[in-house]
Amino acid sequence: MKNFKDRVAIVTGAGSGIGAAIAIELAARGAHVVAADIDLASAVGTVTKISATLGNARACQVDVADAPSVEQMVAFVVETFGGLHLAVNNAGIGGPSETTANYPLDDWQKIIDVNLNGVFYGLKYEIAAMQESGGGAIVNMSSILGTVGWENACAYVSTKHALVGLTRTAAMEYAGHNIRINAVGPAFIDTPLLTKNLDTETIEQLAALHPIGRLGTPEEVSALTCFLLSDNASFITGSYHLVDGGYTTK
Repeated sequence: MKNFKDRVAIVTGAGSGIGAAIAIELAARGAHVVAADIDLASAVGTVTKISATLGNARACQVDVADAPSVEQMVAFVVETFGGLHLAVNNAGIGGPSETTANYPLDDWQKIIDVNLNGVFYGLKYEIAAMQESGGGAIVNMSSILGTVGWENACAYVSTKHALVGLTRTAAMEYAGHNIRINAVGPAFIDTPLLTKNLDTETIEQLAALHPIGRLGTPEEVSALTCFLLSDNASFITGSYHLVDGGYTTK
């Protein structure tokens, strides 16, 4: 389905995992895609995969924790493809495992800067560009930890809860401007970020937390994200959608 034909999209954290899967699917469905990542080489790798299937994409380096960098990213998209219609604010980081009272201040600030401030900066500049383009759709990548807690992860959990509130507020503000804004909450997804430092036993334990009995895949998150970006979701805005294998049913 080429239902994103001639639309311009940007995906942050597109160098690997969920972000790469979303960028690849958007391009396969006809969008002009900018794959943005703090690791430019990884973003280029995603663009190379897209180009191999005749998709149209460009790579861009961005530090989402830095407002001018995000502003420059959006300007690059508009200069390269003439506008902006779709955006996925996916870039995010984890953090140390530590109790709240002992959580390192530097790590707290870094996670807030990337996971929350980075999404705010994205919205700030993406919305302005979309208004110039006549409207669009945005998906912010939250987590199951936007609805439940997790021990020893106060910073990450806080940002993902806050991101849902930010999404709902912005959605209310811009619904009348033909801009839809939603959030997606994945559970544990089989990506390099999650599994690269885990042994087989730990991965199996994480999989068992989901009633469906396994980890999710980046493509499963991409499928939901691209639906929310599409015209098939034209009456959906300000919502928070889980893709969690039943994790939060327990």
